[in-house]
Amino acid sequence: MSGQAYDIFILGGGPAGLSAALTAHARGRRVMVLTNDPAASPLAKAGRIDNYPGLTGVSGLALLEAMVDGVKKQGIDVTIGRATGVMATGGRFYITAEQDFYEAKSLILATGAQQGTKPVPGEAELLGKGVSYCATCDGLLYKGRDVAVLNMGGPGREAAEFLRSLGCRVEYFDKKRAGSYVISGDNKVEAVVADGTPYPVAGVFVMRATMAAETLLPGLALEEGHIRVDETMAASVTGVFAAGDCTGHPYQVARAVGQGNMAALSADKFLKSQENQ
Repeated sequence: MSGQAYDIFILGGGPAGLSAALTAHARGRRVMVLTNDPAASPLAKAGRIDNYPGLTGVSGLALLEAMVDGVKKQGIDVTIGRATGVMATGGRFYITAEQDFYEAKSLILATGAQQGTKPVPGEAELLGKGVSYCATCDGLLYKGRDVAVLNMGGPGREAAEFLRSLGCRVEYFDKKRAGSYVISGDNKVEAVVADGTPYPVAGVFVMRATMAAETLLPGLALEEGHIRVDETMAASVTGVFAAGDCTGHPYQVARAVGQGNMAALSADKFLKSQENQ
């Protein structure tokens, strides 16, 4: 599916993202949902939900599976994957997801509450200078060299195995706090310091289950750690909308579904304004 183009691309397959997908599809838009495995969602761990109309007493996993099934039955593309970057240019959004890439006219962020995404010291400063989020994309650059994989709850073991298969010498660090590490270097990665011990490396792959939205899309405005949106669910970047827990409290399914609906309506309105120019 690499290189496919969509009207609206939705990052996140929880209640907000799936609600947005249904509404956008009903408006005749070509839609794509990119999401982690639903079973790994925080909602899937809820044993019982009693405040969602019509489905009292349902488990979080059962509710999520029903929502995903309903979206797929409408013929909407739902792909399991991990976004590693978004570039906005020329009125389009280009989304990378490991070895795949997609193009869209509008973007809806429904990435959920960001947990475990606190940056490692030195990560932001050395991004693109030895720090990477995608072993598939950048692994060959380090063939025959020393690299580190910092697994912060993402596909770290898979990334380490892949890098080793390319001929990289891998130091693997698993699921410590971001503050346990420091990525050091003068304008390029030179070492990872783990609990005070330096490990000289040429590259560092930071693997998380979900990347923070502001890391995916530079320039995105936040407010108290959440994506800042207006009453139409528009974010600070033109053509980008957000819905659900990523926009703030309360973290409730009903709120997420409503916001997803609004985000899709606003994205459709935005696209119509672009088409009429």
